Amino acid sequence: MGGMGGLHRHARALQSGAKFDALVVGGGHNGLVAAAYLAKAGRRVCLLERRHMLGGAAVTEEIVPGFKFSRASYVLGLLRPKVFQDLELERHGLKVYPRDPSSYTPLREECWGRGGRSLTLGPQEDMNRQQVSQFSARDAEALPKLETLLNKFAEAIAPLLDSPPPDLNNFFGAGLKGKVRELSSMSPLVKTAAALGQDFPQFCELLTAPTTKILDRWLESEPLKATLATDSVIGTMISPDTPGSGYVLLHHVMAQACGMKGAWGYPEGGMGGVTQAMARAATEAGAHLYTSKPVKRILLGEAQEAVGVELEEGGRIYADTVLSNATAHTTFLGLLPEGVLPPEFEDTIRGINYTSPVCKINVALKSLPNFKADPNSSVGSVMPHHRCTIHLNCERTELLNEAYTQACRGHIPDNPMIEMTLPSSCDPTLAPPGCHVALFFTQYLPYTLADGRTWDDKTKEEYAKQIFSVVDEYAPGFSDSVVGYEVLPPPDLERVFGLTGGNIFQGAMSLDQLFVSRPSPLQVGPATPIRGLLLCGAAAHPGGGVMGAPGRLAALAALKG
Repeated sequence: MGGMGGLHRHARALQSGAKFDALVVGGGHNGLVAAAYLAKAGRRVCLLERRHMLGGAAVTEEIVPGFKFSRASYVLGLLRPKVFQDLELERHGLKVYPRDPSSYTPLREECWGRGGRSLTLGPQEDMNRQQVSQFSARDAEALPKLETLLNKFAEAIAPLLDSPPPDLNNFFGAGLKGKVRELSSMSPLVKTAAALGQDFPQFCELLTAPTTKILDRWLESEPLKATLATDSVIGTMISPDTPGSGYVLLHHVMAQACGMKGAWGYPEGGMGGVTQAMARAATEAGAHLYTSKPVKRILLGEAQEAVGVELEEGGRIYADTVLSNATAHTTFLGLLPEGVLPPEFEDTIRGINYTSPVCKINVALKSLPNFKADPNSSVGSVMPHHRCTIHLNCERTELLNEAYTQACRGHIPDNPMIEMTLPSSCDPTLAPPGCHVALFFTQYLPYTLADGRTWDDKTKEEYAKQIFSVVDEYAPGFSDSVVGYEVLPPPDLERVFGLTGGNIFQGAMSLDQLFVSRPSPLQVGPATPIRGLLLCGAAAHPGGGVMGAPGRLAALAALKG
């Protein structure tokens, strides 16, 4: 499965001068969702992807012969149920292996005397209680209560994820009739407040407080706090001590796989299986999907409205509405002519924080890791913890803060945050028999290194070996099992996937860049200052993760006209 390069051949040849109702720039998952919704509504849709395959950062690629990798995005859980149902993704071939258990934190041997050897968590409350009680009887009682509260928060804000944010600028600038009209857009906000009830103050605290403040109040044991803290910093250059990190934690609590709330899963065939299903839904509805069609610029009409695009190869394609799945930086500062944006709005776009701490490493293995804390029952046998997200360097939360501080100074951390997954433990289609695929999501890595080094092949090889040596401490022999690998630090994530700064969320998921401030406090949701141009990617509300919500909301806005 080298992605979905074949699907575009079902569309007719793209002729310069062709006219469509809607044109989608970028074939990432949100662009595919937008194209599918528009086509299902009867619009004539054209989607243009610059790479040789569709899927954006949710793709499956055979980097090492015989091994298929979810090259960037690697687990599924945030996909909105509405998108899953409306596009009939199961009928279009999406199959997900739910993970139970879901989280595994082995400890180094020197920490075994402080409680258990490892911590395994999942949807089973009895198992969680037994696992946590190894480290703290008090935490075993407190964790279910904390999870109940977080789940309540996640359910309460669900309406906000599926609805466009209110346009407060219009509300305060409109007359009485306009205010009444805008009030209807605030109904999801009212529903959220009502669902939170007396827990609203705690919800506000979670949004604004450092994660450590919340966890320290509820829990006392490491590595439980450290394990939970990782979800509060994923993909974001912040530490658990950063105010507002609690929202990132909540963002990851909103997961749902196979109807199980709070669960994550592995799509069969890798993350490309998700976008393949979306592409099939769009194609069946009549959308024309094209790969290897990089867009040079967005074309504007006499009234400075979007009327189409010019391709790098020279042709021009026209449409009544243009939807961009690119980052806000690329869309507004790269694809539009200079001087067409309101200066105040352009300033806010230039101020978006795209700092990325992420380095993805994709590894082909000839054997299954054997963790000292929980040895394999037999050679090659998949144990429950192999199906989890495996947290390494997670003995204590302070390790996360130390890694963050080193990265902020431009240095590769001594003890990077490491999340390791083995999707081939559930999905046999990804690797040859007896072999496995390991995906490492690591941080904190600086985009620019302070010591004058660049992210060249030598630096990437050194970093990979550093990570592999860490794994060897927990699972001896891991390095010897490596067949091949790929290292994608922030500059490579930017180059390969078009993610400005290498930021996987198309802009940090911080409170100043969410809801009514995404992409700008002067322009919310999919709308832009350019008539006929909408944002359909993670640059718009509700942000990053394989949700599909920005694509759906942009399509609904386009249909509304």
